[in-house]
Amino acid sequence: MDIGTISLVLLVGLLVLLAIGMPLGLASAVMAVAVLVMKFEPALIADPLSFGDGLLTRKFGTGPLNILAQKIYGLLTDYVLISIPLFIFMAALLERSGIAKGMYTSLNVWLSGVRGGIAIVTSVMAVIMAAMSGIIGGEVVLLGLIALPQMLRLGYNQNLAIGTICASGSLGTMIPPSIVLIIYGLITETSIKALFTGAFVPGFMLAMMFILYIIVRTQMNPEQAPLPKPKPGDPQGAEKWALFGAFLSIIVAGFSFALFLRVVFFTLAGQNVYEEGVDAIAYGTPDYIPWFGGLTAIALGLIVFAFGIERARTGWNMGKGLVAPIVVIGVVLGSIYGGISGITEAAGMGVVAVLIISVFRGEASFDLVWESLMRTLKSTGTIIWVTIGAAALAGAYTIAGGPQYVADLIVGLDMPTMGILLMMMLILLFMGAFMDWVGIVLLIIPVFLPIVQRLPIEEIGLIGQLEPRYLSVWFGVLFCMNMQVSFLSPPFGPAAFYLKSVAPAHISLTDIFKGFLPFICVQLLALAVMLIWPNIVTLLL
Repeated sequence: MDIGTISLVLLVGLLVLLAIGMPLGLASAVMAVAVLVMKFEPALIADPLSFGDGLLTRKFGTGPLNILAQKIYGLLTDYVLISIPLFIFMAALLERSGIAKGMYTSLNVWLSGVRGGIAIVTSVMAVIMAAMSGIIGGEVVLLGLIALPQMLRLGYNQNLAIGTICASGSLGTMIPPSIVLIIYGLITETSIKALFTGAFVPGFMLAMMFILYIIVRTQMNPEQAPLPKPKPGDPQGAEKWALFGAFLSIIVAGFSFALFLRVVFFTLAGQNVYEEGVDAIAYGTPDYIPWFGGLTAIALGLIVFAFGIERARTGWNMGKGLVAPIVVIGVVLGSIYGGISGITEAAGMGVVAVLIISVFRGEASFDLVWESLMRTLKSTGTIIWVTIGAAALAGAYTIAGGPQYVADLIVGLDMPTMGILLMMMLILLFMGAFMDWVGIVLLIIPVFLPIVQRLPIEEIGLIGQLEPRYLSVWFGVLFCMNMQVSFLSPPFGPAAFYLKSVAPAHISLTDIFKGFLPFICVQLLALAVMLIWPNIVTLLL
């Protein structure tokens, strides 16, 4: 059977199986078998009694089936895959402990007096949580439990509150350590560290665009975000900013002193001696001693002489809920970018950090760990089974020659490069409205990435010139931006269902999707920026 017919049968068959409610992993596996049969042993369809005479069935464990099994085995035994359950476990611990609630309280102290401050606090908290764990569903649920009741109680516009929680809560797709980027890196054999670095600027750009939209909307319509009445004794104006400066000085002093001790340890142990051909320890060579020591001294000087000990103590009490998240982010991302560990080890270190913090806060318990483990087991099981099914289908379609057929078909349309990219974006946005991101990255990316690699790189984007070595990284971050939109896209945007599970009864799914619309427009604007200016991904590479 020719590959064009197989492609059509595959598309229709997958849509039918998903429409009747078959799980994506199982549907993908069924269609993988169907593709192999249509390509290598069509006699099984025309004459099932011929079983045992074809390429697939003549000798079990050889031929296309063996190649497919090796592909799935190789994917599931990749060491980096272990980081996924670890990040999920860390997110579950954060969700069930009081760390997130303490962070929200501290952020609320500093920003509650600003118009739309609670919505801004929600967005900032979502960014911090995304940088800690890279998980999406838990963030939306947690923000729905903590922030939504407070915004509704203060009289915030319902659509603004809903849109802020769901759009900000899905930032874990873009901001490292994103699990979407990890899966993409595994499938395409792209450096996950490079993907994390490339996603930094676009991820925080999108977060800033959300915050800017909230500020503009609430300034234009103040009634959508009433200011809370100040409590007696709460610091106001310049005094509040002085307290924040004192708190920030304490954080800087502690962080720079920790780095100072690290450099001193490496120096005394003789581990940071310069050797030709060996990469130096990141921020660990002797010439950093005066820098970190001086920064610590300046921060301590500000605490003692500029702000005062009493003000510093008050500022610490107001902002100490931010310390635990900063420590977790420092452990996870600091160990990755500091060259201390790989992705998997950093995830494990993050779990240990959250457990230790929970013990010091008096929140650690058997129930906390057990419930987090059960959540991890369920989430990881879902991802793994979808991964197996989608990898089988992608592998079968690749063996059958599908990606080459689709590439020739699209490139042969004689469309401009930007036209081809826009068509891909529309396909990804459409698929994202109906399918889980795991299936999309495993099924679509192996087809689309080779096409992108065949396009004239000088025609990608309108501003700047993308370097060929960063093409896979750019397309991976672009894909994640698409998946960011898919979390809000009706009719099956998962963020809506996450929020609905914890929202008050009077808020319907229709209300939730209505609140998404302006934020979807902001996401599409960010997507357009990445298409027009692809070098935004390479600014930190």
